[in-house]
Amino acid sequence: MPGTLSFDDLKAKVSAGEIDTVLACIVDMQGRLMGKRLVAQFFVDSGWEETHCCNYLLATDLEMATPEGYASTSWESGYGDYIMKPDLGTIRLAPWQDGCALVLCDVLDHHTHKEVPFSPRAMLKAQIARLEEQGLSPVTATELEFFLFKGTHDEIFANGFRDLTPISNYNEDYHIFQTSKEEYVMRPVRNALYAMGLPIEGSKGEAEVGQEEINIKYADALLTADHHTLAKHAVKEIAHQHGVAATFLPKWHQDRVGSASHVHQSLWKDGQNLFHDPSREIGKSELMDHYIAGLMKYAHDYTYFLAPYVNSYKRFAKGTFAPTQVVWSVDNRTAAYRLCGADSKSIRIEIRTPGADMNPYLAQAAILAAGLKGIEEKLPLSEPFKGDAYANDEERHIPRNLRDAREALLASDMLKDAFGAEVITHYARAAEVEIEEHERVVTDWEIRRGFERA
Repeated sequence: MPGTLSFDDLKAKVSAGEIDTVLACIVDMQGRLMGKRLVAQFFVDSGWEETHCCNYLLATDLEMATPEGYASTSWESGYGDYIMKPDLGTIRLAPWQDGCALVLCDVLDHHTHKEVPFSPRAMLKAQIARLEEQGLSPVTATELEFFLFKGTHDEIFANGFRDLTPISNYNEDYHIFQTSKEEYVMRPVRNALYAMGLPIEGSKGEAEVGQEEINIKYADALLTADHHTLAKHAVKEIAHQHGVAATFLPKWHQDRVGSASHVHQSLWKDGQNLFHDPSREIGKSELMDHYIAGLMKYAHDYTYFLAPYVNSYKRFAKGTFAPTQVVWSVDNRTAAYRLCGADSKSIRIEIRTPGADMNPYLAQAAILAAGLKGIEEKLPLSEPFKGDAYANDEERHIPRNLRDAREALLASDMLKDAFGAEVITHYARAAEVEIEEHERVVTDWEIRRGFERA
């Protein structure tokens, strides 16, 4: 792919004066890029071996606050360092910035030099390794949905996030004319991501006013998470350069459809999709049965990793294409688990629960852990749901709020076995911090509702 660089390629570009800055980045709990801008010559001379960051970066909230209650770091322990170990296989251009390259880093403990177990990238790599021990390779893809608004993030912030104005005036799902008016933003996005080395397939309007979607070709699970994270970051920066704001908030308005990030998965071996068995009904293998059954059985356990904030749960509403019930179906967009590609070699399961705010490393890691457990337990798969899942009140509802999801997370022996109890406790504390902050704040809705009439 264009845009991907070997370390020797980077050295040559630095020597030629084409690259002067390297972004050394880790992925935080929220799925954001955090790190440093390094002088490129320093990076190729010695910085490629390691650099350092404060260990609070894996124990913050969205505001970058340092809440108490994490075992890994605190004021009492002095907030020490982590090692940022560049993964030299992830070097690529950042073409929307002049003279800039980017590398993703693994997060290592400063004393043991082992990966920090609750680092999102480490958590996904650990689940991939568990599958590979059984000869299985996860192949995945994620979809990126987001909204574009008039004005930059800074301008919207200065206006108190009031009078938000989407970039378009009507539902633009697959709409060529409306999206043509947005090409001054989306064309640079597509071209920059492709030049960065991401296998971009295209973009389209989504099913709401001002809503966009980017599609990236499937890849192995770790590479898919890298692609997703880099694309999300690039969209925000490129939109800003063109005077608009991109948001991946799952639900920006109660009367508008939310933004999802569906995850497609299958398991492969020796170039063959193991979810495909042409001798069985709809071409679905027994392995796929067990995998989907695991996703279903443990759906509540891992919902937090698909929907990590208070706002995430506002998206799960009837008639919005966001799921509400834990059911699986064949090509039915009202279900949480949608089988795609029936009777074909591309058969796969689409998990429709994740919102645009998901961390793709954490979401995929949790989903893979549940699917693998289903395989290990040889769980039988129920018959596919047919009809409108929104009208079905007899099946299990997706957790209705973050508090319920947190309780299910803490109670999950499956996830504790997969990740370690300390990792689950760490992320349960992150959920608790989000709940505490939400309960502390007085909202505009409360003031409007009760200021005069209470």
